[in-house]
Amino acid sequence: MSAVTSPNLPRFEPSSGDLFAFDGAEELSQAWRDGLTPDPALTVSEWADRHRVLSPRASAEPGRYRTDRTPYMRAIIDALSPTHPARRIVVMKSAQVGFTEGGNNWIGYVIHHAPGPMLAVQPTVELAKRFSRQRIDPLVNESPALRERVKPARSRDAGNTVLSKEFPAGLLVITGANSAVGLRSMPARYLFLDEVDAYPPSADEEGDPVALAEARTRTFSWRSKVLLGSTPTIHGLSRVEREYEASDQRRYFVPCPHCRDMQWLSFERLRWDKGKPDTAHYICVACDGRLEEHHKTAMLEAGEWRPTAQAQDPGTIGFHVSALYSPVGWLSWENIARLWEAATTDEARRSFKNSVLGETWVETGEAPDWQRLYERRESWQIGTVPSGGLFLTAGADVQKDRIEVDVWAWGRGLESWLVDHVVVEGGPEQAETWEELGLLLDHTWLHAHGTRLGLAKLAIDTGYEAPAVYAWARRAGHAQVAPIKGVEGFNRAAPVAGPTHVDVTEGGKKLRRGARLWTIAVATFKSETYRFLRLGAPTDEEIEAGARYPAGFVHLPRGAEAEWVKQLVAEQLVTVKTKRGFTRLEWQKLRERNEALDCRVYARAAAWIAGADRWTEAMWRDLEQQVGAAEEVESDPPSEASSETVAGIVRRRPEHRGRRVFRSSYFS
Repeated sequence: MSAVTSPNLPRFEPSSGDLFAFDGAEELSQAWRDGLTPDPALTVSEWADRHRVLSPRASAEPGRYRTDRTPYMRAIIDALSPTHPARRIVVMKSAQVGFTEGGNNWIGYVIHHAPGPMLAVQPTVELAKRFSRQRIDPLVNESPALRERVKPARSRDAGNTVLSKEFPAGLLVITGANSAVGLRSMPARYLFLDEVDAYPPSADEEGDPVALAEARTRTFSWRSKVLLGSTPTIHGLSRVEREYEASDQRRYFVPCPHCRDMQWLSFERLRWDKGKPDTAHYICVACDGRLEEHHKTAMLEAGEWRPTAQAQDPGTIGFHVSALYSPVGWLSWENIARLWEAATTDEARRSFKNSVLGETWVETGEAPDWQRLYERRESWQIGTVPSGGLFLTAGADVQKDRIEVDVWAWGRGLESWLVDHVVVEGGPEQAETWEELGLLLDHTWLHAHGTRLGLAKLAIDTGYEAPAVYAWARRAGHAQVAPIKGVEGFNRAAPVAGPTHVDVTEGGKKLRRGARLWTIAVATFKSETYRFLRLGAPTDEEIEAGARYPAGFVHLPRGAEAEWVKQLVAEQLVTVKTKRGFTRLEWQKLRERNEALDCRVYARAAAWIAGADRWTEAMWRDLEQQVGAAEEVESDPPSEASSETVAGIVRRRPEHRGRRVFRSSYFS
C-alpha cells in the first residue's frame, strides 16, 4: 500500500518524540497494512486443499486433504463459503461418502478464514464430546493454520474445553440436541446440524431441537449459514428427508463412458449374477452399456450437480448422495451387492436403504392378519418354556381394575415365545393387588430341558397411577423391576433411555433404593413387533433338513385364544398431518382392547434393559449352558467373564408354592 500525499499538506516526518518513533514501529506498521488487506477469496474446498491435513486418528487416508478424492463434495462444501448465496444447505446421504470430513472442512475454514460464532450439534451431549475428541481435536492439531489459532486445552485461560473452542474473533460451541441449554447458549452465525434424524423429538421438553438451534442464527440474518445433514431413517418421520424434499433436490449426474449420457446413479441399475456379487456392474440408462468399478473415477471427476425440483425456499439447496458414488477404494459396487444379498430381514433391508442408499425406509403399518397368526399357533403347553427360550421377561399393563402381565421367553436373534398371560385382579389402590403381583417375581416356569426359570426383568407401565407403581417398584427392587414410561416418536438415539431417578431428597440427592424410571420408544418397538409377526415360518420339510426360524420370529402357544391374538395386532401405523402442514406417523387403535400389544412392547423393553440387544456370542452360549440346551449346539465351556455378565438373567428356583396367579379366561 503506497502512502497518500498532497502538495497542500505538510509531509509527516516522525521524530524521536513522535508516537510511532520506537523500536518495533515497522512491525506495527506491517500489522496495520495486513489488517487493511482483504482476505483472499477462497472457497471452502480451496481452503481445504491448501490447509487441511487428515489425521491417522480420524481418517483411513491420512495426509493432505484432496477434494478431488470425492469430487461430488466440492459443490456441497463450496456452498458453505460466504460468497455463495445459499443460506441453508441440506444433505441427505449414505455412509461412506465423506460428508463428515466435508463438515470438518467448514469448521476449519471458519476458524482460519471467516471467524464468527459457530454452533455444532450432535444427537446427544455424549456424542458431542466424542465428536470433539475424535474429530475436532485432530482437525486442529494436524493443520498448522488452525493449531496457531486454537490454544491447547492445557494452557491457562485457553478457552479450549471439550465442548468449547475459542479462536480469534470467534467461538465454536459443540452440544447435543438433547440439551435445550446448549441449543440456547449463544447467537450463531454458522450452524452445523449433524445426523438430525437421530435427534430426539424434543430437547428437554422445550421443542424441536432443529428449530431451537436455527433460532440462534436469526441475529445474523442473510449472513448466516446452516448445514443440515443426516443419514435418513423412516419415510414420513425423517427430518432430513422432509428438508430435502423442500429443497431443489439436487442429484449428481455423471457421464456414461460409452455414450456420454448424463445420469444419476440408481441402485435399480446395479446388476450382478445371483450369488456372485463380484460380477456387480452398472447398466447405463441410455445405451444399456456396462459400467465397471474402474470407470467410476473418471465419471465422478466429470460429474455435476443438477436440481430436479423447485425449492420452496430459494435460500435452501439440497443434495442427495448414496454409497454408489463412493470413490474406488472405499465401498465398492461388489460390496454393495454383497450387503444387499445378506439383507434377508426387514431390519437388515432398512439398514441397507438408510446407510448404503441414503434413502428412507417405508414402514409397513398395516396390522398383520390375526387369523393367520391364530392358525399358525404351535403345540407346546402354555405355562412352559420351549427349548429355544433362554431367559424370561414380562410386561405389565396397569388398568383401573386389574394388572395384565405377559411373560415372554427370548432366544438368539430375539426369537420369542409367549410363555404365559397373567391377570391380577384388583385396582392399584388395593394392597392385595401388589402383593399378588409380587408373587409373580418369585414364580418359575418349567423349561423344556427340565430347568425352572424365573423372570430376569419385569417392565411395568407408569401411565396409570404412577405413584402406586413407583412405591411397588421401590419395594421390589430395581434389579428385577423396571418402571417404564412410553413416549411417541421414532427418531430417537436409542429405543430405551435411562434410568432416571424419580425418588430424590429435597436437596436433589438420589435415594439409594429409590425408584428408577426408564423411557421407551413404544412406536419403535411396535414397528419391530409387526415386522417380526410378518416373518414366515420354515416348512416342516425345511425344518427336518436343518432350517431354523428367522431371527425375531414370534411363536404363539396353542393355548392362546382368538381374543388375545386380536389384541396383539390391535393397532395400525397411519400418516397424519400436523398443524404446521408436515406429516408424521402415528400408531392408532383398530379396536378398544390392545393390552396384549402393550404387554409385548413392555416385555421387549425389559429384554433391551437386560442387555439382550448387546450380548456377545459367549454370553448366549453361557445362557444355553445354564438352561441345559448346550447339548443341542456346539459350544465352548462358559468363560468366567461372560458368566459374570449373565449372572441373574436365568433364575433357577424351586417351584413357587405361595398364592396362585390366575391365567386369563381366554387362555386354555
